[in-house]
Parts: sequence; C-alpha cells; structure tokens
Amino acid sequence: MMGLGSMIGTLSAMLGVLLNLILGLSRVVLAMARRGDMPGVLGRLNASGTTPYWAVVAMAMVIAGLVAIGNVRTTWSFSAFAVLIYYSLTNLAAWRMAPLERLYPRWIAGLGLIACLGLAFWVERRVWLAGLGLILIGLVWHAIRRAANDGRAAV
Repeated sequence: MMGLGSMIGTLSAMLGVLLNLILGLSRVVLAMARRGDMPGVLGRLNASGTTPYWAVVAMAMVIAGLVAIGNVRTTWSFSAFAVLIYYSLTNLAAWRMAPLERLYPRWIAGLGLIACLGLAFWVERRVWLAGLGLILIGLVWHAIRRAANDGRAAV
C-alpha cells in the first residue's frame, strides 16, 4: 500500500504535469488559431494581452475530459505520444535547415528524429493508433481548409 506522503507526492506531481499541459498546449492552440488551423476565438488574448484565455479554457476542458474518461496511464501515454511527435517534427525541421542556419551537425537532428519516433511508438498500440487517427483528421481538415482558401483566392 502507498503511504499518505507518497499519495500526496504522486498527486502533486500529476497536478504539476496537468498544469504544464494546460499552459503549454494552450500556447500551441493559440498559434494554430492565429494561422487559421483552429477556431479564431482560440487565438485571442485576454484584455491585458497576456493570456490566451479561451485557449487555456479549451485545453483545460479537453484534459479534464481525458482524465475523466480514462485512467492516468492512458492520459500520460497519450500526452507522451503527442509530445514525442511534436519533438519529432522539430527534429525534422532542424534536419531540413540549410547548413548555414544550423547550430549543430545534421546527424544530431536525425538521431533526435529517430529517437523521438521510436519512443513515441513505445506506448500502448491503442494510444498511438488514436494519436495517428487525430493527426490524420487534422491533416484532412488542413487540406480542406487550404482548398477552400485557394478557391476563394481564385475568385
């Protein structure tokens, strides 16, 4: 059995992770909304211009929903998958940079890409399948939005 101190420590750690997710992902949502990849309301800052209030609220609701319908292991695994895919894309971008723009040799970005992808698919199969499904939905949405914008520009 876990003692009271261990339970408090575990709870504090999980709350810290969830808070980090809410604040970090809300900034990603803010950037996506400003690009038109998410609803525009999520790209607005509060009155003082310091916080993406609606993006924070939206991410808090999504994360609370994941926690409510799943278990801690599934939620953590999905979060790990998403972050590792994000880091994979970052390494891919570094790989594609022009030689004069790079701070480090290209092989480091390649090694990072391989390591992140390897770890991303180390989680349970159902988690990475769900993650890939969401990525596919996002790519289809992006293609539809781009085609609609191209159609309007041609008129």
